[in-house]
Amino acid sequence: MSQDAAPAPVAPTEASSDDRLYIPEEGESQLTVRAVVAGCLLGGVVSAMNIYLGLRTGWSFGGSLISAILAYSLFAALPIGKGYSRLETNITQTAGSAAGSMTSAAGLLAPIPALGMLGYKFEMWELMLWSLSVAYLGVFFAVPLRRQMVVVEKLRFPTGTATANTILAMFADGAEAKQKANALLNCAVFASVWTLLTYFVPPMEHPEVHAGFLGLASMWGFSLLLSPMMFGAGLVMGFRVGVSLLLGAIASWAILGPYAMSEGWASGGATAAELAAMTDKEYGKLIMSYATGPRGWLLWPGVAIMVADALTRLAMSWRTILGAFTAKADDGSAVDHTTDPIPNSWWIGGLCISSVLTCVVALYLFEIPVYMTVLAIAMSSVLAMIAVRSTGETDINPIGGMGKVTQLVYGGVAPGMITTNLMAAAITGSGASQAGDMMQDLKTGYLLGASPRAQFKAQLVGIFAGVMFCVPIYTIFDAAYEMGGEELPAPAAHAWKAMAELLSKGPDALPPMAGYAIAGGLVFGAVMAILSTMLPKHIAKFVPSGLAFGIAFIVPAYYAVAMFIGSLALVVWEKTNASSAEKLVFAVASGLIAGEGLMGIGKALLTLAGVPTWV
Repeated sequence: MSQDAAPAPVAPTEASSDDRLYIPEEGESQLTVRAVVAGCLLGGVVSAMNIYLGLRTGWSFGGSLISAILAYSLFAALPIGKGYSRLETNITQTAGSAAGSMTSAAGLLAPIPALGMLGYKFEMWELMLWSLSVAYLGVFFAVPLRRQMVVVEKLRFPTGTATANTILAMFADGAEAKQKANALLNCAVFASVWTLLTYFVPPMEHPEVHAGFLGLASMWGFSLLLSPMMFGAGLVMGFRVGVSLLLGAIASWAILGPYAMSEGWASGGATAAELAAMTDKEYGKLIMSYATGPRGWLLWPGVAIMVADALTRLAMSWRTILGAFTAKADDGSAVDHTTDPIPNSWWIGGLCISSVLTCVVALYLFEIPVYMTVLAIAMSSVLAMIAVRSTGETDINPIGGMGKVTQLVYGGVAPGMITTNLMAAAITGSGASQAGDMMQDLKTGYLLGASPRAQFKAQLVGIFAGVMFCVPIYTIFDAAYEMGGEELPAPAAHAWKAMAELLSKGPDALPPMAGYAIAGGLVFGAVMAILSTMLPKHIAKFVPSGLAFGIAFIVPAYYAVAMFIGSLALVVWEKTNASSAEKLVFAVASGLIAGEGLMGIGKALLTLAGVPTWV
């Protein structure tokens, strides 16, 4: 087809206000049933695997690129895929990212499991009601910000921009798209088969060593975890974060933990002689005890590092924060070429309905006074604005930092009310999560000349589908495993729980000498954030990530070791075949994470059914 007959990608220029990458064909299909259904199903898969990944590592996985790549590949191979367009692919990724992000937006990785650790039990319908009440707030917060941040200021939104370019690349080069899809599917099959086998033969996943120095190191968590998911997570996070995790594990589980036990701060009251007389099983159980062992003691400096890192970065983003309130006015030079804008009545009406529903559900389920929920929603609207701008500039959505700010405020507004503290922060976290996700999708749509109104509808449907997927799966995991235990350590939930308990009970709740450890953690986290922000980029890349360093204090060391190995493999891959690594690393990592994440659901069901293992 000639260039005159078919629209071609448009290269943006500095002199042009039109930075679109693509001009849609006249009448090009967009909001279709197949595009939305595909996005909901693929995003549901992402939300399901995020439950397993998030409760094990504290991280979750975006659904935009995986939904776009798989949808294109599936429709290219199926008879019903005839005429599947670029704009339909955009709708699929919009619905997919909305569904995939529900794991985080619903609070299923932090506040909900934190309440579970405190003894709260939830019925599935209660979690669905809560999730649906808070999930839409961020979408409505994001809509009025679109013109300023996407059209006028043209913030980058790296994931949204990458998704737009990926969609265009797939349609331009079908062979590359097929290669990525094959890599993803092959890795997913391998990870699924491996994960299923580890249920029946557990030593395959985590070989145990009992003798000598290696046996002692193994009791402190320095053992080999053969997990495709952890390896894939290491591929995605990169070498700097992987090294930070390993350094954090060494600092905590090899140095501070043993020292705290030897000094009697985390020995369960046992003397040195009694510790020496323990069996390996007794000694290992004490190490991993949250109540009186090193694991419970290390939690506090780890949380302090994470909180200090998040809040220091937030404070150092004062220009970003100020820009959210004093953004330059639109002088009319920015031209929005997209059609079908989202009517103001839609987002204003939706915000009102969601706010009322959130107030009612918070009062009914958690006995949070209406005025406190209204305050949380008001804070969420402001913090979501900051989160969106941060996402646009850096591709990092500081959901944890936004939640910690709310927890600090509610420590003064509602002292001693742990449930209120956690769930008010959950409202803020949900708003930040969905606002950032929505704006990434709107950036993709803007670059492709898509209809914001069509994307808005796809986002709403995708959110509902995500709830229908992730809540039942969370319920399965909650029933099969101890939340916050060895199988699902839930590091983000421990951080939120620790913050809420500290703000409600004060210093008397801390184990011996943990106060000094917290002070040291706060200083360390703040210094790491300052150095990584202030130093030149070529030097800052050698500064450890405070967030990753702190997480290593909370999860067992073998998780950090496994993810470090994945990040090291990425370095080797890039050195040996840089073009292959750049092209396929996301697909390979997605497949490994998705395969184990999905079969992890199967393992949970086998556990609930009492299916015996072979070993």
